[in-house]
Amino acid sequence: MFLFDFLDFWGIISVMRNTIKNHKDFITPRDFPYAVMDWFSVHTKLAKYPDDARYGLTAAKRNFRYAVQRNRAKRLLRDWIAFANRYMCPDLDYIFFARPGILNDDVTRDAGRQAMVRALKDIRHRNDFRKNGYQKKPKTNSQNKSQNVCDKTKKSNEK
Repeated sequence: MFLFDFLDFWGIISVMRNTIKNHKDFITPRDFPYAVMDWFSVHTKLAKYPDDARYGLTAAKRNFRYAVQRNRAKRLLRDWIAFANRYMCPDLDYIFFARPGILNDDVTRDAGRQAMVRALKDIRHRNDFRKNGYQKKPKTNSQNKSQNVCDKTKKSNEK
């Protein structure tokens, strides 16, 4: 009990989200936002439980021959996800696919965290666009006046 109180005090327990474990939950529709980075790709779908987003990790045997490599790739992804957790939308479930480049020597912890933040911000932006649609910015008065002048000249030219 003491250990959980200690971890909760430092915010370690509250940082992690529920995980996706069922195969059918890993299937994502094509019309939802996704992001592809050099070291991983992120696919999303509507959350099964509203306001309680989950995430799933995969490292394919096709890309990583040994279990040690697959485990290391998933460990790196978990670290990057925990860092960028605040950029995740609560109404989406996330599936992270490790790509072969994640185990290269040039991949640093900070670079991976920055890439994860970029990917999650991009997904959040695309999700807002998907939900709200394209909204034009209201025109200023100067733009309205110039448009009216152009419309008047077009009408006079047509006559």
